[in-house]
Amino acid sequence: MQARLGDHVLDFDALNAVSNIYRAASGVRRRAERDVLAGYKLSWGGFTILWVLWVFGEMETARLAEECDLAKGTLTGMLTTLEKRDLVSRNVVPTDKRRVLVRLTGDGEETIEELFPKFNDYEGQVSAGLSSEEKQELARLLRIVINNASS
Repeated sequence: MQARLGDHVLDFDALNAVSNIYRAASGVRRRAERDVLAGYKLSWGGFTILWVLWVFGEMETARLAEECDLAKGTLTGMLTTLEKRDLVSRNVVPTDKRRVLVRLTGDGEETIEELFPKFNDYEGQVSAGLSSEEKQELARLLRIVINNASS
């Protein structure tokens, strides 16, 4: 790579770290969608929406998009799909018709309560071989990268 770039000085440690973050995230997501989420006909984003609503409860679409790290337009399409499956419902805020609240339906709550333990088993599988301390350290280090990428 250095020969190709000539005399450009590069931070190969950063290149390798970020490349591996991307590859790990892509691999984790693909396998989760194939091995865990496909049985529920959910994408990673759909699962994330259900999980966020399950953990935090009803919320406005703007906050939900932020919590799920989705563009508002992307969220709208995903909510339409989840709503057609009766997993979520949307309701306009009576005092401000521009604001919309999203909540899990009974079916949505049942789905995420059944799915999440299976998803957590999957998380254990892909992090197998790491000690509890290593998992905590990995999470800590990734939070630093996430914060740097968010600023």
